[in-house]
Amino acid sequence: MPILLQARERAAVPYHRWTVAEFHQMASAGLLDETDRVELIEGEMIDMAPIGSRHAFLVDRMAELLSGGPRAAHMVRVQNPVALGERSEPQPDIVLVKRDNYADRHPGPLDILLIVEVSDSTLEYDRDVKLALYARHGIPEVWLVDVNAGELTAYREPAEGQYRLIRKPTAAEAVSPVAVPEVAVRLAEIMA
Repeated sequence: MPILLQARERAAVPYHRWTVAEFHQMASAGLLDETDRVELIEGEMIDMAPIGSRHAFLVDRMAELLSGGPRAAHMVRVQNPVALGERSEPQPDIVLVKRDNYADRHPGPLDILLIVEVSDSTLEYDRDVKLALYARHGIPEVWLVDVNAGELTAYREPAEGQYRLIRKPTAAEAVSPVAVPEVAVRLAEIMA
């Protein structure tokens, strides 16, 4: 069960769940701005952890390794929102999306090829809450990079709110997104 709901169920206190539209209205009204590091997960505004230098470097490095350049059939988005239903707009560290013009909308599940979450202080949250959210919305593949353990775990084949195929490649082993097999990344390259 997601961590967020456990605390709420114990308290048995009703609370308001926000929609993506309400979340954007708060920004339009000036209640939220670029300095507010929050994301909307299942209707709850979640404070995002500060980005440390190691986390930032690993995100930049991963984006660089996954980029196929301006002529590739995919785009790399870094720490930008994705639209997952009416109540969730997370901001993954990296998202590979189909090449398109996203000026008027955020990419949704049909646009997303891969999500990468780089986790240092947020590993439990990313693994227990966000991974389940991505699986429920049919995101085909998620990579979770554990900064502290120096590990990458690839989650594939979402079904019934979880991933059926979980793989931890070795540091020297190349791993490629299923949807973009021409891009190969080694954990040793990311952590270098």
